[in-house]
Amino acid sequence: MPDDITPEPTDDVPTAVTPGDPGGPESWDTATQANPAATPAGDLTQSIPADTTRSMAGVTPPTGTPVTAAAGAAGAGSGAGAGGGRTRTSAQRNWMIAVIAAAVLVLGAGIALAATSGGGKKKAPPAAAPNIPGPTTTAAGGPVCPLTGLAPAGGAVPRRPALAVKVDNYPDARPQSGLDQADIVFEEPVEGGITRFAAVFQCQSPALIGPIRSARAVDLQILDQLNKPILVHVGGINPVLNILQNGNLTDFDLRTHGSIVQKVPGRVAPYDTYISAAAGWGLEPGDTTPPAPLFTYSSTAPTGTAVTSVHIPFTATNNTLWTWSASSGRWLLSYTGRPATIASGGQIATTNIVIQTVHVTYGPWLENSEGGLEVQSQMVGSGPLTVLRNGVAVTGTWKRAAMDDPTTLTASDGSTIALQPGQTWVEIVPSTVAVTTAGPGAASTTSP
Repeated sequence: MPDDITPEPTDDVPTAVTPGDPGGPESWDTATQANPAATPAGDLTQSIPADTTRSMAGVTPPTGTPVTAAAGAAGAGSGAGAGGGRTRTSAQRNWMIAVIAAAVLVLGAGIALAATSGGGKKKAPPAAAPNIPGPTTTAAGGPVCPLTGLAPAGGAVPRRPALAVKVDNYPDARPQSGLDQADIVFEEPVEGGITRFAAVFQCQSPALIGPIRSARAVDLQILDQLNKPILVHVGGINPVLNILQNGNLTDFDLRTHGSIVQKVPGRVAPYDTYISAAAGWGLEPGDTTPPAPLFTYSSTAPTGTAVTSVHIPFTATNNTLWTWSASSGRWLLSYTGRPATIASGGQIATTNIVIQTVHVTYGPWLENSEGGLEVQSQMVGSGPLTVLRNGVAVTGTWKRAAMDDPTTLTASDGSTIALQPGQTWVEIVPSTVAVTTAGPGAASTTSP
């Protein structure tokens, strides 16, 4: 069991840590993140003794758990933070994938990984660029934002990478700032049944993003397909920090970059850490390469099943409901029957929702001092998919052959599912969570 770490400081700027400090669970989360509920037997890996004599390079990388899509809707620390970019070599990538595979296969194993520190140093360029598709649409013949398919406000796509910021989603963290200007928001399940956001920005630059919290292992799987994005977070346990250091991203821990943290009146720790997007990009000013598109976009509405709402009951604290608003042409977010709002005003809304059903296991790492285990979401492989846009649901399968590959969205007839140009929320849903959709004047459908 990792040692407890000192709780997050109560001032507005995180305190820097000393490289080599022992890692441990986030003790400041113990009041809000309890043990996960009893996990269905079918969603737990077998406990396998660790084989300390086997080379990690020999571990088979995870390939995901294929799941047959149901008819209707798809279902469902403390080490030194990195100071600069780290570009993964082939050997590092193999090591990193092996670590993730070991985490999925070895429940309860004691893994002791030393923290590393980037120190703001640059590494050599990657051996090969990730396999990411090229542009798919244009706006009236002009350039489009790669992660939304919309024409950029200034007429040209900003020369900067994707910026991913870890934003809290515990009720006490709401209302958040900046989510309405993200190109893509990934909602990920973490320990205790709550969720957090990886909010990705490229074309828009909000003045305030937060509150910002710690990283998780799944962040690498989410972000590795975005062609070396910048990741900003506050800490994490040592195994996670080591994985991020060897990923296809540029990792910045605000514990060692506290100078860019903004103070927000009325916010108290641990919900008081914010930055501007400009400050995030300023951590890596030499990177002027926009990401390649992750999805395909088309303004042509698809043929699908009319849907007025979709319910994703992660837990009582994160009881997600999206409702279609025909008047605005967007999906509106609520939690437990109450509108989810942005701190600057207005209800959270999005153009597209991608519901990606994944296989989940727990452990071997502790994420808090009450025994909450690291959630291991399997995002390489394939599984059920539902895409909601224009008031309809299109079901199919998500596929991803390798970590460097983008996630493809494929309809049941084998065609690519295109998104409406605009913002997208990707819901990463465990296969044990029943997702329910309702249509106009029709009974709800549930999956898995």
